[in-house]
Amino acid sequence: MNDSTHRASDHLASDHLASDHLICAIMAGGSGTRFWPLSRHQRPKQLLSLLHPVSLLRATVDRIAPICPAERILVVTAERLAEATAADLPNLPRGNIIAEPAPRNTAPCMALAAIAAQQLDPDAIVALLPADHHVADAPRFTAALAEAAEHAARGHITTLGIAPSRPETGYGYIEVGDHVDGDTSAVVRFVEKPDLETALTYVSGGKHLWNGGIFVSRADVALAAVRDHLPDVHEALGPLHDGASGPFASDSFRQILGERFGACPGVSIDYGIAEHIDDLRTVRLDAGWSDVGTWASLIHEGHGKDGNFIRGDVIDLDNDGCVLVSDGPTIAATGLRDMVIVATSDAVLAVPTANSQDVRRIVAALKDGSRTDLL
Repeated sequence: MNDSTHRASDHLASDHLASDHLICAIMAGGSGTRFWPLSRHQRPKQLLSLLHPVSLLRATVDRIAPICPAERILVVTAERLAEATAADLPNLPRGNIIAEPAPRNTAPCMALAAIAAQQLDPDAIVALLPADHHVADAPRFTAALAEAAEHAARGHITTLGIAPSRPETGYGYIEVGDHVDGDTSAVVRFVEKPDLETALTYVSGGKHLWNGGIFVSRADVALAAVRDHLPDVHEALGPLHDGASGPFASDSFRQILGERFGACPGVSIDYGIAEHIDDLRTVRLDAGWSDVGTWASLIHEGHGKDGNFIRGDVIDLDNDGCVLVSDGPTIAATGLRDMVIVATSDAVLAVPTANSQDVRRIVAALKDGSRTDLL
C-alpha cells in the first residue's frame, strides 16, 4: 500500500476530532427490485417509506445528522433519480447530489465520493453508507461511525461490522482478528455468503461479523487504494482528480463525469480494494441493523398485530407472519400464514415469505415480456 495510508494523520489538529472532517457519502443508485410492485424504476427502494414516515434515504440522512450536517453529506445516485432524490431531501444542497451516468458498483462510487469530498475538505474522511438500510439505535450507530473515523484518520480503511443476530446465509461476513481498542479489531478476511452449517459456526464462534457494506477512509487513502488496486478506475476518473474539471457541482465536472465514468469497470469495494489490503480495521456495531433486503425482512423490523407487518388500507383477520401492504386498494386477508401480499393501483404481488427473494424473478419476467408499464 502507498506510504500515505500508513502515516499518522498529523494534518488533523490535535484539538479536533476526526469526525470534524467527516464527509458522509450516501450510495443511493440502487433499483430495489425485490420490493416490486411498490418499488419502480423511478421510485426504487431507497425512496420508499417502509419502516418510517419518511423514505429509507431520508431516514439515513436524519440518522447521521448529529455527526454529519447537510452541507457535509453527498448523495451519489443515478441520473434518472437525481430530481426525485433532490425532492426527497429538500434541506440538502442541490449540488451535493451527484448523478452517476451509469451503474458501476461501489468502488467507482467510492473514488467519485473521495474526489468530491476533498473539494469540501482537503483533510476529508469519507464514510460510504448505503441509502436503504435500517438502524434501530441511531446514537449507537453514530458512535461507531465516529470511532471508525478516528481509525480512518490514522490511515486505516475501516468498516462497520454488524453483530450477527442469527445464522444468516444471505450476507457476507468479516472475520475479525486481534482487538485494537474500543469496539475496533483487525480484519482477517472477508468471507462469501456461507451455507447454513458454516453460518451457525460463525455466529457461535464470535469471530465473525456481518459485512454491512459501510466503509470509512481518509479521502487520500481511498484514492491511493484505487490507484494501486483499480488502475482502470483511477485512469478513467483522472481528469476529475486535478480540479481542472471545476467544482463537483459545476456543469464542467458533470460533463467530464458523463464522458469518463462509463469507462470504469463495475467492481465493489470488497472485491476491488478491501480484499487486497492487509491493515483493514472493523468497528463492531450492535444497533438493530437490517439491510431491509426483502419484503419478508420487514416482519423482523416492524411487527404489527400477531406478528404481521401491515401498512395502508388492510383488513387483517387471523393472519400470522404476513406482510400486508396496500398502496391504494383495500387488502382483506384472513387465515393466511407466512405470506406477502402487496397491492398497488396496477399490480398485486402474492408470494410466500420464504420465497420473497424470488420477486426479482417476477421483475425479470416483466422485462422479458416488455411490460415496461409495470416497471
